[in-house]
Amino acid sequence: MTTRILRAGLDRLLDASIVCSFDRSGYLRHATGFVPGDLDVDLTGRVALVTGANSGIGFETSLALALRGATVWMLCRDPGRGERALQELRHRSGSRRVHLALLDVSDLGAVREFAAGFRAAQVDVLVHNAGVLPDARIESADGHELTLATHVLGPWQLTQALRPKLLAACDARVVIVSSGGMYTQRLSLEDCEWRRRPYDGVAAYAQTKRMQVVMARLLAGNFPAGRVTVSAMHPGWADTPAVRSSLPRFWSAMRGRLRTPAEGADTVVWLAASPGARGRTGRFWFDRAERSAHLLPWTQESSADRAALEAFCRRHTATRRARRQVAA
Repeated sequence: MTTRILRAGLDRLLDASIVCSFDRSGYLRHATGFVPGDLDVDLTGRVALVTGANSGIGFETSLALALRGATVWMLCRDPGRGERALQELRHRSGSRRVHLALLDVSDLGAVREFAAGFRAAQVDVLVHNAGVLPDARIESADGHELTLATHVLGPWQLTQALRPKLLAACDARVVIVSSGGMYTQRLSLEDCEWRRRPYDGVAAYAQTKRMQVVMARLLAGNFPAGRVTVSAMHPGWADTPAVRSSLPRFWSAMRGRLRTPAEGADTVVWLAASPGARGRTGRFWFDRAERSAHLLPWTQESSADRAALEAFCRRHTATRRARRQVAA
């Protein structure tokens, strides 16, 4: 009993440090509490879609689902990188039930076209993993700031467009890959398109990652109770190509302590496949445990804030034509 109390106290202390929680040591420590057999599941017959699947967490998620028998669709923006990832995934998994579809989730028209043309009768797993962190303000095909389009509007549109296929599954899962960076931000729609202030790519990334956590709660409320489990999570600090290219100083300083991409993907796979996650919808997760979405009291959003985000997403995904000038 004394040992367990001391260990729990040490865990709380290390988790409060952030560094010793988000890094690889945090994963290894948390993993000692994972339930054995939670991912001993057979996903044969289930259909999984993973955005941003050509590398990093998206690739490892796709691999883990394929190894468990799922039919996996890798949704990738770049045809060359997507094709190379597809061949590697087929080789490593031994599965031919792995497919590639080209999709830029920031392009709302492309999202609608993909969903309308996707022929599977059901979607059992939908993982929103695609991410960007540009240095300068870039607009999507619809005229939206790129991180907002990629992290928020595209995933909202894709989930809504695939709604009938998600409801056709008996235990559908939607998993949104957020980031620990969202802890620094409060939900705000003020100039979320970055039209009136100097662009800050890191801040734009963190703000849209906060939106994703709230979006998971909103989407969960939009499905009939018990039909679709919607989750948001953050993977900790993982050594992915995106981190290396977008945050080179952080990667250089932390590379000896970063999680592997597979460790970063572990909770994504758990949320997508484990019976233990079923029905626990609208929640935020880290290392297979439900976590608070707020570490700082001033980041708490109101019900009015959440309603404003939902209205924003609905308004800006309703049109069928690209608009070059979009009001924030």
